[in-house]
Amino acid sequence: MAKSKNFKPPNTYLILFTLLVIMAVLTWIVPGGRYQTELVDGREMVVPGSFEQVPAEPQNLLNLLVAPVKGFMDAAEIIAFVLIVGGAFSVLQRTEAIDAVIRRLARASRRSAAIRTAIIPLFMVLFSLGGAVFGMAEETIPFVLIFIPLSLALGYDSIVGAAIPFVGSGAGFAGAFLNPFTVGIAQGIADLPLFSGLEYRVFVWLVTTTITVLFVMLYASRIRKDPTKSPVYEMDEKLRHTMHLDIDGENSGTTKRQVWVLAAFGVAMGMLVFGVLRLGWYIEEIAGLFLAMGIVVGIIGGMKGGEIAEGFENGAKDLVGVAVIIGLARGILILAQDGLIIGTMLNALSSVVGSLHPVASAEMMFVFQSMLNFFVPSGSGQAALTMPIMAPLSDLVGVSRQTAVLAYQFGDGFSNIIIPTSAVLMGVLSLAKIPWTTWAKWIAPLVLMLSLAGGLMLIPPFFGVW
Repeated sequence: MAKSKNFKPPNTYLILFTLLVIMAVLTWIVPGGRYQTELVDGREMVVPGSFEQVPAEPQNLLNLLVAPVKGFMDAAEIIAFVLIVGGAFSVLQRTEAIDAVIRRLARASRRSAAIRTAIIPLFMVLFSLGGAVFGMAEETIPFVLIFIPLSLALGYDSIVGAAIPFVGSGAGFAGAFLNPFTVGIAQGIADLPLFSGLEYRVFVWLVTTTITVLFVMLYASRIRKDPTKSPVYEMDEKLRHTMHLDIDGENSGTTKRQVWVLAAFGVAMGMLVFGVLRLGWYIEEIAGLFLAMGIVVGIIGGMKGGEIAEGFENGAKDLVGVAVIIGLARGILILAQDGLIIGTMLNALSSVVGSLHPVASAEMMFVFQSMLNFFVPSGSGQAALTMPIMAPLSDLVGVSRQTAVLAYQFGDGFSNIIIPTSAVLMGVLSLAKIPWTTWAKWIAPLVLMLSLAGGLMLIPPFFGVW
């Protein structure tokens, strides 16, 4: 027992740099290869049957050292988004409006077991809908700053606080039925009616969301009964002492200013949903919205201009580590692309898929997409890379194109919540101060359960269910 207590998980930066080294080594082992591409509706698509071997592009030491820099440049939008959102939430936290809400929820949960029980499933379903409808992913990062304090106040741990927004949206992302960035692009490439097969996809969403919510609720219940069972117990104990949440104190109410601050925050979240769904907003517009929100809530909260600026500065400063992690994670993908090994792996695995029974082919598509997601942790990017090949291949092996799209969804979605090459996951974990190894050990059983459920849900279409 003493040995396990003294064990210190590997540093996140070390893990990512190790993966960078491994990827560079693979470029010396895996033969070079690529597909021809063409622009279709403004998107770069792979031309099926156009694979060709090309001279390898092994990545040397200089390439390895430059990859994180290229990763920063490639992920500049996400990094800017994280820093601006961090600054905005720092200003919001200085108004203590969020603390007041957490105190009220904590007191309500003490009075009512029903309220306490409903908090996790309610918010997780909302985030899951965000993932299923408009591809909520990067947008979950700032919510970690809200749900970790709430989770600790309710007697849970930081893992639950991070899981409510991130894993909740991840379940919806994997079982999406209206996500334009995954289902929409994949069905468009596969020449299927946009968002067709909606009924079965809603069923899939219900299954993935239910499994995920129950997993988190059971874990949260166990931690509430015995907080020492949490793998981040010692860290959370220190955090509880610095939160200053006087739940039962005389000043535990909500002031009028705080009510107006919360109203402004609610309006901003409403604008976020409207902008994404109706106006096609993405990272740049959302970051601008959070910038405006930070200024407005600061003014409403009675802060002076200098205090608002200081809040933004401190909030962004706290997330510099997150920005570094995002750049490193993206650098891994840069090495694979520059080394010209993604096309070779895609060609080899697609050949295996074509030699199996239709049901086995569908399952292999799922496995293949999961493996590829390690190298291309982008839903739209993976769709553009693989669906031009998988769609016609599915016709040849007796797999419906709808099933091929679903296999892509599962492969892209389920692994997103565990792979260290996901910039969003590593950003969330850095913000929550949870080591990736600790998270991976905790989340692995859920990934396995979702993968088994996904494999089973790929079978009914062969019997006319879809």
